[in-house]
Amino acid sequence: MKKVSTITLAICGLALSLGAHAQVSKKDQEFMTKAAAGGLYEVQAGNLAQEKGSTPTVKSFGAMLIKDHTTANEELKALASSKGVTLPTALPADKKKRLDKIAKAKDFDKEFVDEVGVDDHQHDIKLFEKASSDADDAQVKAFATKTLPTLKAHREHAEGLKKAYSK
Repeated sequence: MKKVSTITLAICGLALSLGAHAQVSKKDQEFMTKAAAGGLYEVQAGNLAQEKGSTPTVKSFGAMLIKDHTTANEELKALASSKGVTLPTALPADKKKRLDKIAKAKDFDKEFVDEVGVDDHQHDIKLFEKASSDADDAQVKAFATKTLPTLKAHREHAEGLKKAYSK
């Protein structure tokens, strides 16, 4: 009987150590993966704006994206690590293709503001709004809720730039 108890305790200890990372639902994992890919995209887009932007306003917007999304990406990495979720470290093919398209645009500044500032942030806002209300994990929900105002501020900033390019 003592051998069985020792084996049972060993198995329970192993199960507990393997479960040291708090697991999250598939839905929350998908949110974190999409958010990470979006964050990587925003940082790379910001770097592209630093290189190719022809106006100080676009370069400044790019710098803001780099700063804010790098901060959010680091927070997300820490959260994902604590939950046992592996995040992408490279851009998905579709986002890389979008960046390549923006980089080759005749009017880089306008394309950048439309594509990254307005369209992509609109998509990200929907993703984060859903997670801020529907995430199963309280920490995932809190991350989405905390990051949402920054995404909205980026979109509003881009909409202001877009109006300036429309004139």
